[in-house]
Amino acid sequence: MFDRAALSRAVAAHGSVARVVIASVKGSAPREAGTAMLVWDTGFSGTIGGGRLEYEALAKAREQLAEGTQTRLSRMALGPAVNQCCGGAVTLVTECFDAARLAGLPEAAHFARPVDSGAQGLPNTAARAITRAEKTGTPMPTILSGGWLIEPFAALARPVYIHGAGHVGRALAQCLAPLPGIETHLVDSREDWLSGLPENIVIHRDQPAEAVIAAAPDTAWHYIMTPDHDADLALCHMLLQRDFAFTGLIGSATKWARFRSRLRALGHGPDRIARITCPIGDPALGKHPQAIAIGIAADLLNTRAARSANREQTA
Repeated sequence: MFDRAALSRAVAAHGSVARVVIASVKGSAPREAGTAMLVWDTGFSGTIGGGRLEYEALAKAREQLAEGTQTRLSRMALGPAVNQCCGGAVTLVTECFDAARLAGLPEAAHFARPVDSGAQGLPNTAARAITRAEKTGTPMPTILSGGWLIEPFAALARPVYIHGAGHVGRALAQCLAPLPGIETHLVDSREDWLSGLPENIVIHRDQPAEAVIAAAPDTAWHYIMTPDHDADLALCHMLLQRDFAFTGLIGSATKWARFRSRLRALGHGPDRIARITCPIGDPALGKHPQAIAIGIAADLLNTRAARSANREQTA
């Protein structure tokens, strides 16, 4: 998918940015069509599969930025010549963006544009795929046809609020930050715990928890893991008074039994209280902060994938 938000952040931070996308795949390849990375003169984000494929794509993208060429289409066989044994082949499209070109992106569900100098009009097969996707409300796959590249724009990222920047909170934020489709928020007033984090994490240091929760959309996921049980309870109480997509509380079954009793005393019914998940993560992975974070992140991704599959089946 074409992640407009990620590209906007990269252009704002680095000026001109090259976006390299796998436009099509034949046979076996390390990543699927639609996978993209962003490249600028001193760095990059994302991956199209690593190895020689990515190494050469990075070098060529930086050459393209230096030359000022807007769009380039290239093909690479993933065989012995590039020390890769996938056996397939990929077609890459590399496009350079600055603030002006970014502003010209269409406000639509899909981004269709010619990427080959010999391209004519939009092929009928691609036009039909766009129409079908618009009618069903489901995103279409990335299509390269007749010199045209058509990609769905990524939906708005899922906001995930992590309340508490302790060992597990930081580990979870660092685990989620690189993932597409997730906007990671970290809520904590302790400045010394908020340094050294990925730049795309949204930090809430000076806002009270009440204000952060009030501003969060109903589609947000919340993870409560402060160092203070009273603060955890207060957050549960606040969240149960509004809508949310998911709320998870770190802690043991004993902690949750006590919290359920106290939440009932605060006026919340059993069905409402049951909307909070506790414990969270996968106990089989152990109690190391990173292991807990991996378990929580895996649950989030599995749940998101299941919900997406359900939407596609009912479309």
